[in-house]
Amino acid sequence: MTKPFLKWAGGKGQLIEQIEKFLPDELGSGSIKRYIEPFIGGGALFLYIANTYEIEEFVISDINSELVIAYETIQKNVEKLIETLQEIQKKYLSLDNDERNLYFYQIRSQFNWRRHQINFQFYSQEWIERTAQIIFLNRTCFNGLFRVNSKGDFNVPVGRYKNPTICDPDNLRVVAQILQKTQILHGDFTQCEELVDNKTLVYFDPPYRPISQTANFTSYSQHTFDDAEQLRLRDFFRVLDKKGAKLILSNSDPKNEDLNDNFFELAYEGYRIERLKAKRNINSNASKRQQINELLIMNY
Repeated sequence: MTKPFLKWAGGKGQLIEQIEKFLPDELGSGSIKRYIEPFIGGGALFLYIANTYEIEEFVISDINSELVIAYETIQKNVEKLIETLQEIQKKYLSLDNDERNLYFYQIRSQFNWRRHQINFQFYSQEWIERTAQIIFLNRTCFNGLFRVNSKGDFNVPVGRYKNPTICDPDNLRVVAQILQKTQILHGDFTQCEELVDNKTLVYFDPPYRPISQTANFTSYSQHTFDDAEQLRLRDFFRVLDKKGAKLILSNSDPKNEDLNDNFFELAYEGYRIERLKAKRNINSNASKRQQINELLIMNY
């Protein structure tokens, strides 16, 4: 099965078997022609659907410019990316632990320093090196996170891996093949509105609403996603519902912490809400990565 090329916090790989049970019948019958995912992240569900169903067109987008250029680089020049990653992997695996740590922080510093020199609007050869660096950092950093600070700098420390797979050529080539029939957009989740019709399936996987004060991990980009943003997304969900599209939305379940928290029941009143079992690995303390509920909200 095609895997996400990045490990992404909140990734849906572990939940696909559960989500599959709730996918609309129209997906299997072939009446859905377009799949749109406005918060693409690692793209686990996108890749699964691309491998499993006959879809004419895919549209993916994200507010995170680093993520968007990574997808575009794989789409446009996967072979050069593979070559660059293999060089990085060869060098990294030849180093001892202390040298690996030093190499990681050198790449991280370079990645952050060059951010202001990159043109994120127009594809260039610089995107290849940058995408290789983000994949390397993702594969070798602590817990496989992508996290930035308020300045937009990647700030995850080095992880401890004996033999990490930095380059997976076969998987990257399959992802690149899927991306050949995919439109990649950068920006707000609402920009897909004109592309949505009654033959469209839209899957929203936004930054999750924190279920506790200590669970606020929404730093996948410099942009905050607070309750006001959650409700703006709800309003957009309603707009697309009126267009006849099939809609699915994932989010955290506040009732994991507070049984009286009805935020999503009130926000999505009248829509179908199901609960999935998930094991969240975002906590740095492994003993606290317990199984929790997540919400799956649908308009069908």
